Amino acid sequence: MKEKELKYQAPALDKGLDILEYLSAQSIPLSQTEIAIGIDKSPNEIYRMLMSLESRGYILRDEVSGKYRLSLKLFYLSHRHSPIDELRKAAQFPLEELANTIRQSCHLSILYMNQVMVIIHAKSPGPIALSIEEGNLFPLPLTASGKVLLAYMPESERTATLRGNAIFKKYSKPQQDEFLSSLINIQQTGAYLKNSDSVSGVTDISVPIGIDSNNGIIACLTISMLSALNANKPMENDVILAEANKCVKKIEQRIGV
Repeated sequence: MKEKELKYQAPALDKGLDILEYLSAQSIPLSQTEIAIGIDKSPNEIYRMLMSLESRGYILRDEVSGKYRLSLKLFYLSHRHSPIDELRKAAQFPLEELANTIRQSCHLSILYMNQVMVIIHAKSPGPIALSIEEGNLFPLPLTASGKVLLAYMPESERTATLRGNAIFKKYSKPQQDEFLSSLINIQQTGAYLKNSDSVSGVTDISVPIGIDSNNGIIACLTISMLSALNANKPMENDVILAEANKCVKKIEQRIGV
């Protein structure tokens, strides 16, 4: 560990966070000893932490068994501010910076009611720009954003989503297999880059934000490029993809993932 990181460590805080994170991953209440084993500490090391977390209302102790479980306080705190609002705030400046760098419009999308919802859009600085209104909903299988969101869904959730999707159900078996293969390719490459299926003259580049192996992704960043805008000085797709990934890292740092 770096010297600077060691200097600013707070061992007591680390232990408290370890306890909360460990309890959040368990489905049953746990004793002091079980928690200590789970976070690789001795029971005595975490005694004061447990007392403090209990007194502050973050964990609850059963009067009979003496075992601990999380309270709803973290849930309450996390919902005092809209997660979408926080994501929008975190993404606004990096998105505008990206749009100015590549001179193309870009937007962030999330999964909403099994559709793609655009939550923030940054317009190209040029006189001609592709505009996608915030709040609009789009079908999952027909958009670059939708394909990326599907690609990073947990497999069981993706299967259930597509099973109930009217568009996907109309595909022939070969078309469905090809579509599923394209999702695997997105996971392997970490991005989607293809001419738009719905708009002529547009190339879509879409990358995931906040990858979590258990819960999928938080959102995805998509650049819908009008090829005519870069007719004189074209920017290579791999350069644009690199800029998109830089933008994603900035957003992830701002939301703490």
